[in-house]
Amino acid sequence: MTQTHQQNDQEPNTRFCWWKTVPDFTSLKTSSSPSCLSIFKVLREMERLCSISEHGLDELKHKLMVYKAGDFWLPIGGLKKENMDFPSEVTVLLTGLSGSGKSSLVNLMYGVLGRSGLIPFSQTSNESSKYSTMILEEHNVLRSTRNGFCVYDSRGLDFNRMGECLDEVTRWMTEGVRHNEPCLFGEDVVDTSLNCSSDGFVRRKVNYVVMVVDLMDVYKAFFCGGDFKRVLAIKSLFHCPSIRTSNADPLLILTHGDMLKPMERLNCRIKICSYLGIPVTTGVYDIVSLTEQGILPEEADPVTYFALTEAIYRAILQSDRTHSPKKTWKDCFVDILSRVMCSLAYFFAMLSRVFQEWGDKNKIVELTKVSLRKNR
Repeated sequence: MTQTHQQNDQEPNTRFCWWKTVPDFTSLKTSSSPSCLSIFKVLREMERLCSISEHGLDELKHKLMVYKAGDFWLPIGGLKKENMDFPSEVTVLLTGLSGSGKSSLVNLMYGVLGRSGLIPFSQTSNESSKYSTMILEEHNVLRSTRNGFCVYDSRGLDFNRMGECLDEVTRWMTEGVRHNEPCLFGEDVVDTSLNCSSDGFVRRKVNYVVMVVDLMDVYKAFFCGGDFKRVLAIKSLFHCPSIRTSNADPLLILTHGDMLKPMERLNCRIKICSYLGIPVTTGVYDIVSLTEQGILPEEADPVTYFALTEAIYRAILQSDRTHSPKKTWKDCFVDILSRVMCSLAYFFAMLSRVFQEWGDKNKIVELTKVSLRKNR
């Protein structure tokens, strides 16, 4: 009777621990092969998430519920907290190729943190609808009026137009993001059928970037001899200088791993991390995507819930390192003075250009008169 009870207790856990089905799980510890060591590191990380997920999820969710911008800030450079310029909300931007699972990830955040019962709040793309997010969408995933952070869902990037896409991402990072603002790549024209306007919404500075990658793209490129363009696009986005905040890489979230076999899933994670030049465990999370109906393939998966919550927590920790000190009257004076000097420099440069063109015209007139005299 006791043995049967123990088996029933273990079934819910092993049901979500897909990595435990990897053959020769224990023999990887004694192997000296680099690939085996990488696999063992990932397995150990998954074991860590699994062991903490049952009791640590509520504690981590509570930290996010009571979080205010700047709560995780640490004194740096001799500055005090009252001298820092904290925003009203920290802004986390989701980026990635089209169809990577950004909108599904947002819905999962609502389900885990907003206690919405996994009700879809963001429309996702699928094979039948071919829908794609065309505007910037701000999401209060906590569904709370006291939340200290927001998540922005963005348009999926086109790997065939990465130059134009990276220009748009750079604009988001430099000028900020605003709810309902159209995402335009290159010479794209605003779709009037969207019937949306960003007027009146607050423009927010992006504090941190989370990059979403479809493991199926990695699997097809590296292990099936498929098109390598998508992986090249992933690398160009990941190493785009504009999305590196506080000299740190963006957070990497891997999706659609549940469509692969366990060993394929591990190898794809190791391959993409090696390709991007980052550790296989730090700042990388393998999170199962929602189905088209807005539910998980395995209902109430505690490991996925905790991994997602920790990923958001890590993103906010990193975000609080991006805040700048408040400007003093000296900074304002120097800023105004520099603007005035730049305006004067521009004015005199324009004036010099006008006089140069005027002098060139006078020279042409004089030369014309001289040539006419000689002809006479």
